Amino acid sequence: MRAHLPWAVLIAAAVGTVWASSGDRSPEFENCLKRCGNARCSTAHHVSLSIPLRLTGWTCEDDCKYSCMQDITSRNIKLGDRVHQYYGKWPFWRLLGMQEPASVAFSLLNFWAHVRGLAKVRREIPDAHPMKRYYILWAFTGLNAWIWSAVFHTRDLSITERLDYFSAALTILYALYYTVIRLFHLYPIPQRNRLTLATPEPPLGTSVTHKAWSLLCILVYVTHVSYLTLLPRFDYVYNIVFNMVIGLTHNALWLLYSLPASISVFRRFPSRPKSYRPAFVTSAGIFVLFTTAASALELFDFPPILRVIDAHSLWHLATAPIALIWYNFLVEDARDESWREVRA
Repeated sequence: MRAHLPWAVLIAAAVGTVWASSGDRSPEFENCLKRCGNARCSTAHHVSLSIPLRLTGWTCEDDCKYSCMQDITSRNIKLGDRVHQYYGKWPFWRLLGMQEPASVAFSLLNFWAHVRGLAKVRREIPDAHPMKRYYILWAFTGLNAWIWSAVFHTRDLSITERLDYFSAALTILYALYYTVIRLFHLYPIPQRNRLTLATPEPPLGTSVTHKAWSLLCILVYVTHVSYLTLLPRFDYVYNIVFNMVIGLTHNALWLLYSLPASISVFRRFPSRPKSYRPAFVTSAGIFVLFTTAASALELFDFPPILRVIDAHSLWHLATAPIALIWYNFLVEDARDESWREVRA
């Protein structure tokens, strides 16, 4: 899962985005850039970059920024001075052109977790189950999001940043979309009398409520992307607040789902009373607690260890096993015996 962040984390991220970084504002860094540019990037003294740097879109000017950042950071560490951020990021050692190799690796680990989860959903949820297609589509939004996360952490450019943010927003919004459909039973019911492992009959037509909810989510996403695209400058604070509201709403609904039977809010399964609460329901609440705990890593922001591992990369590392836990829960929930009693 990628973006079910607590409000404190998101506000901290918003503040960090708005403020300029002390490293790139320092006269020392600016003077270093001028010297490097004159020595390496002028027409008379142009230095050719390595193949990995050229393949990942580095320019001579970008390479000067990296070199100056690392030189100043190495000196500060040697003198015992504090490590500064540059352009909103900590100074990471790059690897084969990747600006944040740990975050790239952990993003790909999350991609693998969604591949495993998708395979589990396809293999273990009956084809006739009304939620299967929603879970499959959500898995694909997750795969897309983590690929762009890896690309963004490889090279932080305007286009990779937007593709990362827009893909993440799609995953979060689609998670809320299928959650409302699941918890309020808005899914189309198959015509077959019982849910079996056999090939399903075509489902009945979707309800007006289902269509209205689908249209609303589409309009919200299109409006969100259009607003951020058409602005002269990307509105980071709005983007964070948007994801915060969607993510917290998603988490709140699953927390309500996991409440004890004595205070149940939802009729968890279509053919059972509100008091019906199998043991695995607790996993939904545990998932929310785990995602909140993992996101808290962002509150303890610190200079990267060995200039490789920082709090943000550790958050990416933590979300991979949480994603596997969530897929396990979705499969358990879909295979509960009470679903078999659904009738057209």
